[in-house]
Amino acid sequence: MIILGLTGSIGMGKSTTADFFKALNIPVFDADATVHNLYETELVEPIAKIFPKAVLDHKIDRNLLAKEVLDNPDAMNQLENIVHPVIRSYQEIFIKNERAKKTPLVVLDLPLLFEKKLEQTVDKILLVTAPFEIQRERVLSRKNMNKEKFQKILNRQIPDSEKRKKADFIIETHKGLNHAKDQVSSIVKNLTSE
Repeated sequence: MIILGLTGSIGMGKSTTADFFKALNIPVFDADATVHNLYETELVEPIAKIFPKAVLDHKIDRNLLAKEVLDNPDAMNQLENIVHPVIRSYQEIFIKNERAKKTPLVVLDLPLLFEKKLEQTVDKILLVTAPFEIQRERVLSRKNMNKEKFQKILNRQIPDSEKRKKADFIIETHKGLNHAKDQVSSIVKNLTSE
């Protein structure tokens, strides 16, 4: 089984690209979606103990949590020490289940693949990217996003130019959905015909 790591900075088009893999019946582990789910279930209690202000309606509110951790590296480390081991365990279960099914290719959608030095956990790396102006426009159009928050997130991510050097495949998402879809098909063909 080949494990393809899908990554890219905020606003680059990871979710859309992951959807193209799903449309081709390639199993995708979505780290962000898993976190969203865990913020409403098993991680509420351990996070609430350290960040009680981040709880709203018995769930972890991502915007309130961001206010607690984005400017505070120690708080961010505390949060990551709670979240990342749980995400890894879900990821390992996903891989184990797909191996048992003899699935030829799976995708791990890992936004922080490079930042968390997870290159060794995947066989190949796909980077989704776009010019900065387009990335900025996409991110700033999101609800609860502003220039300051965007910059703080960018400051925590490895620059796109560095990620490009480490990727096995690159999809430039600003070239349109059909281009990205064709690239995904080509990558699937490439990896499943080996």
